[in-house]
Amino acid sequence: MFKRYSILFFLMCSPLIFAQTIDEKTIEPKQDSIKKKELLQSIGNGYLPSKYFNIDLRYLIKFNQYEGIRTGLGGETNNTFSEKVRFNTYLVYGFIDHRFKYSFGGGIRLAEKTKTWLNLSYTDDLQETGSTKFLTDKRFFQFFEPRLLNIDLFHKHITKSIALEHEITPNLISETEFAVSNINPTYNYSYAVNNTTTLDAFHLSTAKIALQWSPFENGSDAFKNEYPKFTFQYTKSFKDVFGSDFGFSKLDFRTIQKIGNKDHSFSEITLVSGIARGSTPLTHLYHAYPNNITKETILQRFSVAGLNSFETMYFNEFFSDKFATLQLKHFIKPFNISERFKPQLVLISRFAIGDMKSPEKHQNVTFGSLKKGYTESGFELNKLLFGFGLSFTYRYGAYHLPEFGDNIAFKFTFNVSL
Repeated sequence: MFKRYSILFFLMCSPLIFAQTIDEKTIEPKQDSIKKKELLQSIGNGYLPSKYFNIDLRYLIKFNQYEGIRTGLGGETNNTFSEKVRFNTYLVYGFIDHRFKYSFGGGIRLAEKTKTWLNLSYTDDLQETGSTKFLTDKRFFQFFEPRLLNIDLFHKHITKSIALEHEITPNLISETEFAVSNINPTYNYSYAVNNTTTLDAFHLSTAKIALQWSPFENGSDAFKNEYPKFTFQYTKSFKDVFGSDFGFSKLDFRTIQKIGNKDHSFSEITLVSGIARGSTPLTHLYHAYPNNITKETILQRFSVAGLNSFETMYFNEFFSDKFATLQLKHFIKPFNISERFKPQLVLISRFAIGDMKSPEKHQNVTFGSLKKGYTESGFELNKLLFGFGLSFTYRYGAYHLPEFGDNIAFKFTFNVSL
């Protein structure tokens, strides 16, 4: 137990230590033109800048149940290298699965005014089963992703893709992608195509288009002007195109709204939904962002609360081919106890609903349905010490469990901003 939380503490603090080391030791006289504020802003966006190449901080160190410690290095060229051509790559290694994962790619700018780029990439890596990645989300970065610590259901993929990113207006960005992937689940799973044929590894040829609309984006105060945000993504898999085994379609939607002033009390509303139609393997269906490990007691389940996850929902407990989640957070004005100690109380309520048309097609796995509606509520008390806090969440309603303690999630939180 001590060893486990020592690893967690190291993973969460490493970005802070790294940033502090950079702040104190890396800024040499020859870099005097780069101000401290600009450097910290760059780090907050996930990059450590150098003359021609920006190191991507996402790949330095992470942890999950399948790979254990995952560490490596990645980055991309910057405008000093070229404003019209860019290259990006990463290489990481998992200490439990003993396997390297990597990606490399590049892009060429087609139009400066509309920020239009044509990109190519080759990736050999893992992805969490049931997760959805919006193409436009690669512009965002988190120092620490708490859910990663407990995820154990991954599938390997080798993906070759070509993509076009384009700024339709300053408020509306888009990206389209065509990709060919080889998918191999790391767990015992097979999809029943019919009564006589099952697949435990498969090929996919997919086309995606994603749009992110920020109607009040104007480049000034980010908190006041970047919300609401609306993100749409449509995915089409083409059967028999480049050997693809499945033909299905998916439509995903997310909106985030913030109401109030971040220096006082404010509320955050997040709505996420998705629907899949056609023969769709479990790898490309939906979970509902669970973040609870299957252990016997509350203290054994004590871990790190996620940012937008269901803390009382157990990993791999539910999967759906159509679902929706609604999350409400109300941030109380920070308690001004002292100049350095300003904890903040956050009230949280979450709801999820979903269903699956043909669960029997997904063999060797067991999961439930969300058609009755899943609810949990609780609170967080954040920034108690060095960005650490505590959270308490309770599961109630249709999926309330017989044992009282199984409905409770008690965890710590970690919040840091530069």
